[in-house]
Amino acid sequence: MEGTEKRREEIYSVSVRAGKRTYFFDVKETRQGDYYLTITESKKVFDKDGNSRFEKHKVFLYKEDFDKFEDGFKEVVDFVKKAKPEFFEKSELIESVDAESVDVENVDVESVDESDSSE
Repeated sequence: MEGTEKRREEIYSVSVRAGKRTYFFDVKETRQGDYYLTITESKKVFDKDGNSRFEKHKVFLYKEDFDKFEDGFKEVVDFVKKAKPEFFEKSELIESVDAESVDVENVDVESVDESDSSE
């Protein structure tokens, strides 16, 4: 271990902006060369004086749990799709947009570097 450094090397990162929250999906590597995933929810909150800070919640997902996590996640999303299909319907505005006219530089899902996930 290099000194007291707690951070592991970040291999790949994706952020998803979702309303007032941002989710970070970070692939990191252990000293043994195994990959693990951290899922971080970050939300900007304000105190009574108007000062802001980021509230974060983090989940660590290890390689031996990837398949089980994926299966469980897919199962609950499929349930919601069946129970509340209106949550997944596109608005008329979105359906009328020509895909070629979309500004891909301003999409909600993007790759980020390590400095972006420390908000």
